[in-house]
Amino acid sequence: MRFARYGAVGAEVPVVEHEGASYDLRPLTSDIDSAFLRVDAVGATRTALAAGALQPFGTEGLRVGSPIAQPGKIVCIGLNYHDHAAETGAEVPAEPVIFMKDPSTVVGPFDDVLIPRLSVKTDWEVELAVVIGSTARYLPSTEAAAHCIAGYAISNDVSEREFQLERGGQWDKGKSCETFNPLGPYLVTADSIGDPQALGLRLWVNGVLRQNGSTASMVFGVLEVVRYVSQFMVLRPGDVINTGTPAGVALGLAGNPYLRAGDVMELEIDGLGRGRQTLVQA
Repeated sequence: MRFARYGAVGAEVPVVEHEGASYDLRPLTSDIDSAFLRVDAVGATRTALAAGALQPFGTEGLRVGSPIAQPGKIVCIGLNYHDHAAETGAEVPAEPVIFMKDPSTVVGPFDDVLIPRLSVKTDWEVELAVVIGSTARYLPSTEAAAHCIAGYAISNDVSEREFQLERGGQWDKGKSCETFNPLGPYLVTADSIGDPQALGLRLWVNGVLRQNGSTASMVFGVLEVVRYVSQFMVLRPGDVINTGTPAGVALGLAGNPYLRAGDVMELEIDGLGRGRQTLVQA
């Protein structure tokens, strides 16, 4: 099962896509958000589908929004792939590196991404996003973490490397520029994915394959990341964790081919769909 949102910015319609058809979720919820996820969204949707309580919804020609409404927070895990740490010259961390990203950076998977004014080092990062489905605090095990995950989505953790690494302070200022977190197209339920450590991730820029990795190469696996983060902050339904990116970002490539206006990023993760964003000058 997978959830999606279609329509203009601020007026998206929540939809479930099941067995090749799309159904309007508004008899159940006004949006795919924290309130919906915390009341067993998957179970409630299955019951409604079985009862014939949801009507078909035509999505052709509509804008695809982020599959969840603006999350309460976005937690990011840095240097979480062995090959990405190597390409940037960083040591593999002994514990997960945590930083935060402004939740208002979330946009749809086909929306434009704005290059910040004065930016010369805007970069891409395809990532597996974890969407939290129930409150997680001080989780005792990875098994407990598994029960707190609603599902997964494709995230592009767009980054401005000069702001992030050369302008002092923490990484957040290079991660929180407007439109810097395209998400989706789908929130795919955890039970539809199986093993989150067996997913291929790929990203192209202007048709050139730049990233081609696997979640099997994570330093800290998805369930351990959720368990670990819960020791330091409360994770609530609708929160997002960006779990890191594999090698192939502009920062680590010869010549550092950073993004420019007119460039096009395309990205996909096995089982989660595909997104496409065009770069536009802010």
